[in-house]
Amino acid sequence: MRISSECHDCLSNMADQACVLATDDPALRKEARQKADKILNQKLKPGVVSIQVATPMHDVIKRTANNPDPYRSTKDIEIDEARQLFELVKNSYTEGFVSYLRLAALGNAIDFFRPIEEVKREIRVLKLKFAIDDSALLESRVKKAKFILYLADNAGEIFFDMPLLNLMRKFARTVYVVKEKPVQNDITITDIKKACMETAAGEVMTTGTATPGVDFALASDEFKQAFEQADFIFAKGMGYYETLDELPAEGRIFFCLKAKCGPVARSLNVPPGSYVAKLHKAPEE
Repeated sequence: MRISSECHDCLSNMADQACVLATDDPALRKEARQKADKILNQKLKPGVVSIQVATPMHDVIKRTANNPDPYRSTKDIEIDEARQLFELVKNSYTEGFVSYLRLAALGNAIDFFRPIEEVKREIRVLKLKFAIDDSALLESRVKKAKFILYLADNAGEIFFDMPLLNLMRKFARTVYVVKEKPVQNDITITDIKKACMETAAGEVMTTGTATPGVDFALASDEFKQAFEQADFIFAKGMGYYETLDELPAEGRIFFCLKAKCGPVARSLNVPPGSYVAKLHKAPEE
């Protein structure tokens, strides 16, 4: 998905938030913000993908503030709250691909731009329905696969991912994919350990990057090889949608996300705030 003019304000807000989280030093915050603004103004051009702008902005903020993980405290809160929320709602979802897909999607309500209390209220009461609903196709695609990549999104979502991940593992080798290094509140191996979910997560690999979604120009050879070899790729969150939607529609990528912004919602032709379960397939499929 190519960038929209509306993305400017979102990226600017992201920079504000990241600078505040990265350091308490007003001078360093100002310096980091100025450097991030320079990148934003230079790189925000028609035809680029948002992570090609967001990634260098995050990088310069982290370097300037000398803080490799500005969202650390945010993620710690998110992990603790998500664990409790999962325990509250898990019994409402019975084993099965469609039910566990809804549970996984519910976890994508977690959003580093929203107060955690607001997210908690939504997760407690939401009767999730998909505005685009390819959920009936998930089971057959999984059962045909021998090797699956489960591309994870935010740190707190791990609890909501596990039921579907484990169900997939009954049929195919399924690898849980996280980020190599911190970016925003995306999950890393460190976050898996902080959540005490190392055993539950099972086989894990990283993208080799610290980017929202995945930038294949920066990704590790291991991940790129696995991506090419995978029969089925389950991709959580807007970051992966924004990047992987650019690839040819081969029917092997399944997007699961909440459309949290106008440009993504319009790209999908759904109202903002909608949940989407979409197989990336050609129109004739």
